[in-house]
Amino acid sequence: MKSEPLLNIKQLKITTLVAYFSLLFYMPLWLIIINPSVMSPWLSLSLFTLPLLFPLKGLVTGDPYTYAWTNFIIMLFFLHSVTTLFVSASDVIWASIELTLTTVLFLSSIYYAKYRGQELGLSIRRKKDQVKPT
Repeated sequence: MKSEPLLNIKQLKITTLVAYFSLLFYMPLWLIIINPSVMSPWLSLSLFTLPLLFPLKGLVTGDPYTYAWTNFIIMLFFLHSVTTLFVSASDVIWASIELTLTTVLFLSSIYYAKYRGQELGLSIRRKKDQVKPT
């Protein structure tokens, strides 16, 4: 029995892409322009923008597998925002924005991957006829 999605797949995809592109533009804006760090701008761009570019094609095309593994990358940004919240009192607002974007991106992408994968008949479980005999 398939569960009915709370939001439709198109809404989840749009929410994911909005959060993704917001994070993609927000991180360099925060770390280079709004509140420059002691790191060089090129190092900041490399560390905080390059990893976000890896899933770009799959997210735009709607590949549920890409939506699922993007969360591994997003967790780096989640950890960065939570750490910054506790360490730097001057960056609380900026870290809160990053935390909100990563949380929305995580939730919308995981639900998109689940419901789109179900729609396409994808599964990580082996079907009974595909189980190897022992």
